[in-house]
This record gives sequence, structure tokens and C-alpha cells, in this order.
Amino acid sequence: MPDPSAPAAPAVVPPTPPVPLAALLAREDLALRQIAGPSGPGVVIHGAHASEMSDPYPYLLGGELLLTAGVHIPEAAGSDAGAPGRAKPERGDYFDDYVARIVAAGGAALGFGVAPVHDTVPRALVAACETYRLPLVEVPPQTTFSGVARAVWQLTAQARLAELRRVTEAQQSLASAASRPDPVQAVLRQLARRLGGRASLYGPDGTEIASAGRAPGDDVRTALDRLTRVVRPVTDGPRPAPDQADRDPAPRSRTPEPSDPDPAPTDPTPAGPAAAGRAPATHTDPSDAPAQAADPGRTCSGSHTFAPAALSGPAVGRTGPVANPVRVTPAAGRSGPASAADALGGTHLAAYALGNGEGFVLGVAVPRREAGDHTIASVATVLLSLLTGERQSGTGAARSSALVRLLLGASPDDVAPLLGDGRWLIVHARPQSRAPDPVAGSALGAALGSALVDVDREVVRVLVPAGREPAPQPGWTLGVSAPVAPHAWPSADAQAARALARARVTRAALVRHGGRPGLDGLVPADEAEGFARELLAPLAGRPALADTLHTWLSLHGSWDRTAVTLGVHRNTVRQRIGRCAALLGTDLDDPDARMELWFALRHQ
Repeated sequence: MPDPSAPAAPAVVPPTPPVPLAALLAREDLALRQIAGPSGPGVVIHGAHASEMSDPYPYLLGGELLLTAGVHIPEAAGSDAGAPGRAKPERGDYFDDYVARIVAAGGAALGFGVAPVHDTVPRALVAACETYRLPLVEVPPQTTFSGVARAVWQLTAQARLAELRRVTEAQQSLASAASRPDPVQAVLRQLARRLGGRASLYGPDGTEIASAGRAPGDDVRTALDRLTRVVRPVTDGPRPAPDQADRDPAPRSRTPEPSDPDPAPTDPTPAGPAAAGRAPATHTDPSDAPAQAADPGRTCSGSHTFAPAALSGPAVGRTGPVANPVRVTPAAGRSGPASAADALGGTHLAAYALGNGEGFVLGVAVPRREAGDHTIASVATVLLSLLTGERQSGTGAARSSALVRLLLGASPDDVAPLLGDGRWLIVHARPQSRAPDPVAGSALGAALGSALVDVDREVVRVLVPAGREPAPQPGWTLGVSAPVAPHAWPSADAQAARALARARVTRAALVRHGGRPGLDGLVPADEAEGFARELLAPLAGRPALADTLHTWLSLHGSWDRTAVTLGVHRNTVRQRIGRCAALLGTDLDDPDARMELWFALRHQ
């Protein structure tokens, strides 16, 4: 059992979406009634928990609606007797202590069941909840705690479904925006639209190079500019601290507004008699960001909260001024945090370092935070990292130059040095369950180690350096050509197409063309080509027959597999093979004849 006397650690909110307390109160079947504490859309809960312990602190995770029937309340509580163990108790001490511990544990609200223990909610409990600004809900006798918990679960499921739908739609729209002619601006516009605020891209020098959405005020713009410095990578020396001129000109009001579902972290330490020696409560973020610690020196859920000089200032919490914390999330392998969050008045600010290492930063300013905002912004961060990284890298410039030269008539041999030296592999890939799309094609190219990707209606083609051996990819069927020089790319493309067709027929994840030199290497190329021309002369001018014979032989004479590969009826395959046998004047059941024809087809 946790030691309730130990210093309190920041509460960790369960990873569930926030449910407005007002939505629970609106359930007519429950007949709940709020009788104390703050109300409005900013009051949210993350679950329900019933407990009759006099000190529920060790059993709360944070964000719960705590349900109790008051079994733990001594008879003398709130009267002259006071709480047990006190020499000279004062009126209401028990309830002050009880509510203070709930607040310290991060409890979001208290539900008190009327009957069978208490006919009414104790007035001292109502007063304590008003003092510590803890929402107090009266649960009528006909409503069970299990019914309340079930209702919370139902509302949580609905909120989770709505959040997933919102995030999925945003991901699709952001991916679509990334494929438009001006992808960076398109992604920022879509992000600003989805979040209902401002999205800005800052360059390595800290200047705003692109933005979209409603323009914020000068104070918000200045605060967002400062916040981006927190996450911008520092290559030499310690991270510079902004000068005195960057300090806040005026105190920030951190009191949650009714329309603000994401109150900034404040010091919730009560001002009542139980305040002394009690740990501050952690008030949680109803979005999908990690739980926040009110103490700037604490660490919480993989994030850190601190108050840099340039970003701190007096802030009014529940009971008085506290430091204005900035939440930062560290990233492995980086000289600085991956993201940071702050608030100014009713505007929520966030900064995300792009992962290309070039110093680009995404800044977001929104009037309110909703569940899923952090996930949506993270998707935009990944897309912008890819887009800005390609614009700034020499590889992207080389690919652009190669394309322009090809369009102007240059040969593959002239263009290949821009893409890399050596031999190349052509990979044909086809998804196993759906038609390929640009995002899936780009992901496949990244997995194969190449950005040279062509997405067609049914097949994705990837040009891969021969030193990077393709491996099977989940959800894809691959055909890989033999390593070739640039002048042989067209023939390698055909090899990859045939390998993919064979992989689909044999249901293999990956098929390679060739694999090792065969016996045909013993015959000089000119002699092999002459032999092929002579043997296959009867099929000249009949490409359908030659292709059918090649496919049929490669599949060991299987009529059904050949029909599937060619996309024709099996009777058509039989007719074509019979025609080939008649024109060639040979018995195709003879293995020697098949061997000679296979050799010829490979060298025609």
C-alpha cells in the first residue's frame, strides 16, 4: 500500500479521453445534481471510482469522479467532536482534510450518495468543496454507483470514438495536402483548419517562413516565437537563454475560463487549514498530452515542466500566484526537447521540433485544446519533416536535377551519376489488400532505402541501389530485378514485372529475377542470340504467343497459373500453347524441347 504520508508525486491521468462533467449531469436517468464547486465545459473527468476510505489518496490515479456514501465519516465530524485523534478539533476539520487529500491526489470531482447512511449531503462537506473548488455532485437514492460508473464508461467510449474519428480524418487530409503542388503551405492550412487556430513553420534562423489560419495578437505571436526557441536544436554550447527584453511584460492570468477545457497547470494547493504539509494536486490535461505537474521542478510521464526566465512570470492559480510552467517533452538523441507547450491567457501554444535535424520548428496557437490535438499536430510534424528535409538535402536537389535532365533528353547513363554510383535494382511491388497510394508508396520506398518511387494505379516501382538488398515487406508482394547498369534499366524493369507476376502466382512475398549465373553463361552472347532467332522465327510477329509460351514454361506448364498471370481464360492458354507447338514443330511435353525453348526465350 502506498504511504499516504510520503511526498506526493504528480498524478498520472489514465490514458482515456476527457468527459465533461456536464455531460454526465445531463443524463436524466441518473438524476445527478451538482451542489458545489466550479462547473462548465472546463470541468472534466477521466473515470469513476467508488471508495469508502477516509483517506482515498493512495487509491486514486487522478482525474476520477470519486463516489462515496459517507460510510467513513465519523458521527462527530462537523460537530463539536471533530475528527478522531484531535485534542481540540474545529468544526469541519474532517471534511477539510478529506477534500484536501482528494484534490492532492488529482481527483476531478466528488459524488456523494444520499441514503442509506446520510439523508442529506453534510453541509461541512459542501463548504469544504467550495473552499477547495472541487465539484461536488449529489447522487440520489435511486441511482447506484455502478450505474454512474457505467454512464461514465459509455461517455468515455463515445469520446474515444469521436477522437479516433477526428484524428483519422485529420491524418487523411494532412496526407492529401502533402501531395499537393505546394505541400508545406497546404499542410499548414489543413492543420490550422483541423485545430481551429494558427499553424506556423519557423526556419532554422527562427523566422516565420510560412503560416496559415487566423492571425494571433502580437503578444501571442511573441510568446510563440519564444516557445520555439525551447525546442530548436543547439549544435554548439549550452542553449542560450533569452535576454531580459523577452520577459513577460505583464502577469498572465492562468484561471481557467468556462470555454477553456484545457486549463494551464496551476498550483492547486488549498488555502484552508489542511494546506500545511500537503502536496499540491496535479490538474490534468484533458487532451491526449501527458499529465502535467504543477511543480516546475517535477518530472511527469516522460515530460518535464520548468519555467525558463524568458517564459515565466506571475500567474494566478486557484489561490495565488505561481510560476508559469512550460511543459517540454525530451527526445532521444537530441540536444533539446522534441516539443513544448505553454498558455497565454486563453490561447494554448505548442512547439514541435521537426525531425530532419535542420532546425525547422512547427508552432501552433489555438484558442482551446481538444482530445487528439497533440496527435494531429504530430502527424503534421512528420509530414513537414519529410517535406522540409527533402527541400534542404542534396539528395533531393540531385533527384530534381536528374528529372529535369531526363525531360530535356539526357540518357539514363548521363543522369545516373546524380543519383549514385554503381548498379541498380528495379523493384515492382503490389499491395496485397488495396490499390497503392502515394503515402503507402513513399513508406515502401523508405523501407527499401530509396526515395526514387513511382506509384502507378496497381504497381509501385522503386529504383534501389544494388548495395541495399530488398527484403520482404509486410502487406506487399515484391518482384526484384537483377542488378544492372543504368543503360539496362528498361530490361530490368521487365525483369521486375515478370518476377512480381511469378510472386503473385506462387503466393510468395518476394521473388528475384535470376539469382546466380546459369548454364547459358557458358554460351557466347552472340551465338545464343543467333540460336534464339532461328528457333523462335516461327513466332516472329506474334508477341502474344511468345509471351504465353514464356509464362507457361516459367510456371512449369501450369494452365491455371498461366491464365491467372496473363489474365486470360485457361482455354485461351491451351489454344495458344497448341498453336506454338504447331508453328515450332516440336513436342512441348519433351523436357529437352522445353529446355531449348526456355534458353531461346531468355536470349531473344
